[in-house]
Amino acid sequence: MFDKERTQRYVSRVAQEIRTFLLSDRCREVLVFLFFVFVSFVFWMLNTLDDTYKTEFRMPVRLKDVPREVVLTTDFPDDVTVGVEDRGTVLLNYMLGRTFFPVSFNFKDYQQAGNHVRIPKDELLKRISSQLNTSTKLLYVRPDTLDFIYAKGEAVRLPVRLNGEVEAGRQYFVSSVTFSPDSVVAYAPPEWLDTLTEALTEPVREMELKDTLHRSVRLSARRGVKYVPAAVEMTACVDMYSENTVEVPVTGLNFPAGKVLRTFPPKVKVTYQVGLRRFKDVSAEEFFIGVTYEDVLRNRDGRLPLSVKTAPEWVSRIRISPPMVEYLIEQQAVEEDEEE
Repeated sequence: MFDKERTQRYVSRVAQEIRTFLLSDRCREVLVFLFFVFVSFVFWMLNTLDDTYKTEFRMPVRLKDVPREVVLTTDFPDDVTVGVEDRGTVLLNYMLGRTFFPVSFNFKDYQQAGNHVRIPKDELLKRISSQLNTSTKLLYVRPDTLDFIYAKGEAVRLPVRLNGEVEAGRQYFVSSVTFSPDSVVAYAPPEWLDTLTEALTEPVREMELKDTLHRSVRLSARRGVKYVPAAVEMTACVDMYSENTVEVPVTGLNFPAGKVLRTFPPKVKVTYQVGLRRFKDVSAEEFFIGVTYEDVLRNRDGRLPLSVKTAPEWVSRIRISPPMVEYLIEQQAVEEDEEE
């Protein structure tokens, strides 16, 4: 149980011991020692800051009065790194106490320079130096040259194309890779627009996929070109393989009138792989196996090799069984139209 009187006596005793220590000779000796340590530290700091040092800091830059119809197709930097040399007290003021105004450049001053504007190094250094003390030595500026490229509304729409690899795992396949949106608007100077044909994504590498993939992909940066939007949504549809077999007749092509191709067997088995989503969409009628009359004339061993002439685009790994058939050419009578 909490004892209030006992606690008050304990606090009073501690306070008395602290008061006694502060009024003691030992405490006065400690305070005097700390005072001289502080004074020594101040003199050391003043002496140290009087030496010359090198440091760097960041200074903001701005491009002002850009017209609404102008689109900057390159990024103008928000700041530059400034390297300086001066006494420690001056540098400490730069780093802790002084706020630099942005180094501003007016767009209208550079309109006559064309679509690619370069701000000279000397001009940049002059504007930075105006905010520094006269005793400060400006060592470097990074970047030391500012430039920007712009377009006045000129644009072209470009299709988005994949730059990279998207592969499925075993027993799976990538049925399609689509982008949303599938095209973007590219802004660039007029003389550059004719050279643009597509907007590539940043390098993409997705391997061993077993399910549909959705991810945001940025478009690969191209200096002087600005894409709107700068990123698209990529969808890679993954499906599982399924195998099926259908019977398809062998058909003769380009045979003269009265000549008919007979093969043994007349139908062959076509085995193929297709995704489960498309399994019911494939039928035997969508395959065509044809042998031309020219193939027969070139044949010497009495057996014709077969190949699939047409097939649905979403099937793969097509196999024919048997791959070769025996044949004969049947001659049939040709009925001629009687003239009246």
